[in-house]
Amino acid sequence: MREGGEASDKPIDSAVLSRMKQFRAMNKFKKLALKVMAENLSEEEIKGLKAMFANMDTDGSGTITYEELKSGLARIGSRLSEPEVKQLMEAADVDGNGSIDYLEFISATMHRHRLERDEHLYKAFQYFDNDNSGHITREELETAMTKHGMGDEATIKEIISEVDTDNDGRINYEEFCAMMRSGMPHQPQLF
Repeated sequence: MREGGEASDKPIDSAVLSRMKQFRAMNKFKKLALKVMAENLSEEEIKGLKAMFANMDTDGSGTITYEELKSGLARIGSRLSEPEVKQLMEAADVDGNGSIDYLEFISATMHRHRLERDEHLYKAFQYFDNDNSGHITREELETAMTKHGMGDEATIKEIISEVDTDNDGRINYEEFCAMMRSGMPHQPQLF
């Protein structure tokens, strides 16, 4: 697969693996917001990741199965244990259907510095703020998360209490940005 750009022989590189590990630790709201952002990235911003996805999707099905992820990681000499590979799989499989689709892969592996760009953050915020009130209400969060098969009552309650720092029962843009930027290394973090 060399058409239209350089595709490495490595199915996945260590920086991308590192980002997947960071993704694993994020709350579901942040993962969903990343998925919304991934949908809005240009081809240019994700072409390397697109090649990596194609490299790992060995049967060309458009999704990465657990076995494909495991063998892709093994091909780069990754020494992750079975439970660690399972955890990565579960983390990246945002909708919980048992495989990682293209958007989920991009969400879990894209350069986090792209998220610091205000236009990406604002677009994602607007996705959740359906009535353009400048706040994401509990109902708006619940609607978006349920639509993506992720919204149980306990999760939503946990997210609101974690992200709503002024305790007014809703998430404003500043609180949303603080959540999205939290835990983001400014240097590549290797595990």
